[in-house]
Amino acid sequence: MNNILVVCVGNICRSPIGEVLLRQHYPNKHIDSAGLSAVVGSGADEKSVQVMADEDVDMSGHVAKQINEDLVKKADLILTMSKSQTKWIEDQWPHCRGKTFRIGHWIDKDVADPYGHDESAFETAKQDIVDSLDQWFNKIS
Repeated sequence: MNNILVVCVGNICRSPIGEVLLRQHYPNKHIDSAGLSAVVGSGADEKSVQVMADEDVDMSGHVAKQINEDLVKKADLILTMSKSQTKWIEDQWPHCRGKTFRIGHWIDKDVADPYGHDESAFETAKQDIVDSLDQWFNKIS
């Protein structure tokens, strides 16, 4: 699995966190992120940037983009934040079945959208993503 795509709704809160954490863990893989209804061209939400800055991770260069056929075709693994997002992708692109999973698949957890909430919601989302990825690290080769 050399191409991993992380997906959320706007591509400004959760998926950029997942993307940057996967990049840290897999510097030689192609890691990308996108949104189902992306705030195209926007940077990461300032609260997402802040919770990652607290971990000495810089997300200031993130630019949101819309999920599309090219991105899903290239991806060996697509990680979503919820069951409904996985279903949306599989309905849109049936060939993605079998390579699209909820990031919290192994811990049976959706990662709640922190957008519009206070910083504690962003901390919770970050921790849920960290906990979820911990389960993926020994499964992604």
